[in-house]
Amino acid sequence: MKYFLISDNVDTSVGMRLAGITGVVVHTAQEVRQQLEKACADEEIGVVLMTHKLIKLCPDLVYDIKLNYKRPLIVEVADRHGEGQLSDSLTRYVRESIGIKI
Repeated sequence: MKYFLISDNVDTSVGMRLAGITGVVVHTAQEVRQQLEKACADEEIGVVLMTHKLIKLCPDLVYDIKLNYKRPLIVEVADRHGEGQLSDSLTRYVRESIGIKI
């Protein structure tokens, strides 16, 4: 099982590459959709790491994959600017998925 990064900045991509995680740098919603479709089609990719900004570009597709696909698992990562409220994201995801407020 492999990790794959979909990022909107080169610094995050380089940092993940140093950790052995390959990925792409994209900037438009269409590019994000294309890369997510490729990741879903690749049987070896088990986890897709995405920055907050890219998840906001196409939230419907991301949440559809999270809720209806067995793989890949999509995990939001902070970018170099620290954008995104990761704890809020996780809480919102749990609340939307199973209806439990934590």
